[in-house]
Amino acid sequence: MNYVETRPWGTFTILLDSPICKVKIITIKPGESPSYQYHFKREEHWVIVKGSGVLLLNNERSSVKEGENVFIAKEDKHTIINNGKEDLIFIETQLGEYFGEDDIVRLDDKYGRI
Repeated sequence: MNYVETRPWGTFTILLDSPICKVKIITIKPGESPSYQYHFKREEHWVIVKGSGVLLLNNERSSVKEGENVFIAKEDKHTIINNGKEDLIFIETQLGEYFGEDDIVRLDDKYGRI
């Protein structure tokens, strides 16, 4: 059974949690974004499967849309902003030595979680 967690910006569902990787489906609600953050122990590979938005990666903005891939290296500062009118959905595959949520270092967060 998949594990679903609700956040202020949307939800994530853990599809696979293994010693070698973690795979999530992440849904960002319109007008929302996760914290601007980085990780010491994992890299992330994203595949945008629905919607579009703005990727902020190491202080550089770029547009992302359905079908595109994003690579986030360890310690890359990142967030994604859903500036559309529909949910932004992507698959996130984490690779590295640790996949816990406590590996998140938040730099900016509109929900006061710093």
